[in-house]
Amino acid sequence: MVDYRQSGVDIDAGNEVVRRIKQLAKSTYTPGVLSGIGSFGGLFALDGSVADPVLVASADGVGTKLKVAFMTGVHDSIGVDLVNHCVNDILVQGARPLFFLDYLATGRLSPDVAEQIVRGVAEGCRANRCALLGGETAEMPGFYADGEYDVAGFIVGLVPRAQVIDGRSIVAGDVLIGLPSSGLHTNGYSLARRIVFDHLGLTVTSVVPDLGESVGETLLRPHRSYLPAVSPLLERGWIKGMAHITGGGLTENLPRTMPVGRVPRVDHASWDVPPLFTWLQRAGEIADDEMFRAFNMGVGLVLVAGASDADAVLGALRATGEPAWALGQVD
Repeated sequence: MVDYRQSGVDIDAGNEVVRRIKQLAKSTYTPGVLSGIGSFGGLFALDGSVADPVLVASADGVGTKLKVAFMTGVHDSIGVDLVNHCVNDILVQGARPLFFLDYLATGRLSPDVAEQIVRGVAEGCRANRCALLGGETAEMPGFYADGEYDVAGFIVGLVPRAQVIDGRSIVAGDVLIGLPSSGLHTNGYSLARRIVFDHLGLTVTSVVPDLGESVGETLLRPHRSYLPAVSPLLERGWIKGMAHITGGGLTENLPRTMPVGRVPRVDHASWDVPPLFTWLQRAGEIADDEMFRAFNMGVGLVLVAGASDADAVLGALRATGEPAWALGQVD
């Protein structure tokens, strides 16, 4: 007789994962949460405090950064990455997060690994005041290699219709304001891994003098959330547009926030590219154009403000310790 476990699916392991993550999820709950982990669907009630509310939703993953997690055995930062990436994606339209759901798929479920990932997700949700409302853990034998998994995140946020940021009001002369990234964030890892592990032959424990730390530490540094820095600016009407610098880099993401006829002009001399990117470029002999398409080059978020408001925006950001700078302008 063949049972489900012999086919590769361990229901008991799945139940153990649910047991472990219930308290992690509960630690993120906000007043709007009406259901607990284990329900078929998550329930969330709007409190009516926002007039003419607009819901903003997004979904994303962390790409082949997962390969570095597999190599190091460190999985909690992946959960933080997942939340922060999604938070930033809705932030650029002016939305603050309400709730988050995660999806974890693996060939053979490890409760320890799953707990690490969800612990990171819960940490990210608490930091962004976002409820972890539910999710799915799928055991799919034969579909993933042993010890590997994939994750995805789904987020819903809220913005008053009058405060939606869509870039329509951007005009020539507006100022681009850059906010620094914390590293690669969650993009460019296929190229970075090829350079680091295939071309240079390094391991995750190799210490690179240019970086002052191990390869694993550098490559697993979490994708930062820009919500704490940007949130105080949202209600002041200073921000006309925002771009989250993810896949495609500055080259492809900045134009996405521009109205027809407007072109962003980046002053590449306005900031010092972090050593990580210059090291990768030198080691891989990568052309400048390719670097700016594959990586964020040290710029994680770009704000667009009117010329008369730019100094106020920079002052407000710097007052909180955010090292923002004038990155360029709109033509």
